[in-house]
Amino acid sequence: MTASHNIAFIGLGVMGGPMTGHLARAGHRVMAYNRSQERARKWQAIWTEENLEISFADTPAKAAAEADIVFVCVGNDEDLAEVTLGEFGVLATMKAGALLVDHTTVSANMARRLAGEAARRGIEAVDAPVSGGEAGAVNGQLAVMCGGSEEAVERARPVMDCYSKAIVHVGPSGAGQTAKMANQMCIAGVLGGLSEAIRLAEAAGLDLDRTYEAISGGAAQSWQMDNRWKTMTKDEFDFGFAIDWMRKDLGYALDEAKRLGLSSPITALVDQFYADVQAAGGGRRDTSALITRLPKSKPE
Repeated sequence: MTASHNIAFIGLGVMGGPMTGHLARAGHRVMAYNRSQERARKWQAIWTEENLEISFADTPAKAAAEADIVFVCVGNDEDLAEVTLGEFGVLATMKAGALLVDHTTVSANMARRLAGEAARRGIEAVDAPVSGGEAGAVNGQLAVMCGGSEEAVERARPVMDCYSKAIVHVGPSGAGQTAKMANQMCIAGVLGGLSEAIRLAEAAGLDLDRTYEAISGGAAQSWQMDNRWKTMTKDEFDFGFAIDWMRKDLGYALDEAKRLGLSSPITALVDQFYADVQAAGGGRRDTSALITRLPKSKPE
């Protein structure tokens, strides 16, 4: 049985909210913080109905003051810097020997900066971005890619188990974020091909369900095909991971590739396709809405 810890969780979005609930169900003593009070009240109502005892703080620093482990899941580099390094950030009050685990998808440079600032205070840090989307967070089936020391990752692992299906230590600080960049590049490329394949099948007058059945059992199979083919063909895009966030992640990936002297033409092209969907008002739609950039053709 996993030992119980005093835990702070900063950021109660579509990922952080469910993850916080899993930590409380696992028997940890949890104090939460969210910048939006409206969202905090929403989660508080849900957890109260479930009889989960999760307390709330009015600053990240207050949430973290007595924590053994602080988890963070916010939006981007700037958000992360504010809730960790800012005047009322968690590092202002975290005790030496505590552990900081960041689930935000940020730049590798930000992850390394945060790890350095934490180390100067005697705090270990793990950059631990996740994959699996809202459904993965709700169902406790997230894939976690970790950067940091082996000791720090092993300290975090038994606690993260309650919302994870896979936890992999990739390398030193920043490596988890770089692995997440590779993950997003793969997703973008697959959705680009999947969008064009569906439009081809439609234009040719194929039965879309049978086409999926025919090709999903072979080398073309992917998570995106299994989970998004049918919804893409029905123009359903009100779930999953938003295009706005995918563009943020692809921006980090393209910047890191440039820093390493690499060319990433497919990622750059799909990123621009996503920019087109954003410009048409689709930024909050699921990433599979990439297909809306391609007009439908009538079968010949």
